[in-house]
Amino acid sequence: MAWFLAAIAVSISFWVISLSRILSSSSCVPSNPPFFRAGSGKKRNVLLVIAHPDDESMFFAPTILFLNSEGHNIHILCISTGNAEGVGNNRKVEIYRACAILKIPLQQVKVLDHPCLQDGFKNTWDHELLARLIEDEIKVRDIDSLITFDDFGVSGHPNHRDVHHGIRMLLSANKQRKFEAWELVSRSIFRKYTGPLDVWLSIVSSSYYRQTQIYCLLNNRPSKSYLAMAEHQSQWVWFRKLFVLFSSYTYMNTLQKIIDLE
Repeated sequence: MAWFLAAIAVSISFWVISLSRILSSSSCVPSNPPFFRAGSGKKRNVLLVIAHPDDESMFFAPTILFLNSEGHNIHILCISTGNAEGVGNNRKVEIYRACAILKIPLQQVKVLDHPCLQDGFKNTWDHELLARLIEDEIKVRDIDSLITFDDFGVSGHPNHRDVHHGIRMLLSANKQRKFEAWELVSRSIFRKYTGPLDVWLSIVSSSYYRQTQIYCLLNNRPSKSYLAMAEHQSQWVWFRKLFVLFSSYTYMNTLQKIIDLE
């Protein structure tokens, strides 16, 4: 019993130390060039493209809070209302409430309800249609930076992955584009559920890739993630509460620049 209590004490101590490291900074390691720093003199128009209401709070909160702290304009394009369980209308309202917590102006949040882009594991989304809709939003909002899921889509959800491939198609069709695109790097199951403890592995990997287009952003206000996700009342069940507490995506995001595939 003594060794078990000792192990718990060590784990709690390590958790506190890791959380303290996150709260003390907005990035894992100094980067050159810095990621979207206000000191660069350019205020960005950033479009975060997600699949469902709550993606912004569960997965991208560290990125959103970082961009806000640097004074950039954040826009959200949510491809569906998340109507797989018939509560799409409620979820559309919830994302606006969550974005208010995250300090994103409501007029900069757009939720689509296209008949060919409905929420569901079995629903395949047309990549060409996605590319066209995202391109329209880029033109209307004068977007210069896109952020979205990577090929695995954090959880492997096919809608997340389709959003990524839609943006890939858009990039391939716009070789002379004036915007750039970034993807949220998916983590292994082990790293995904280590909460703030993952900061140490993220520091090591960020140091290794310091000369490449990959950045680790820390969330020094993790309570904001919890409060924003709590606005998604239709989704705020016990296992998602645990997810927000133990998910590394609550505490940090690693973004990687999407490079064209020839």
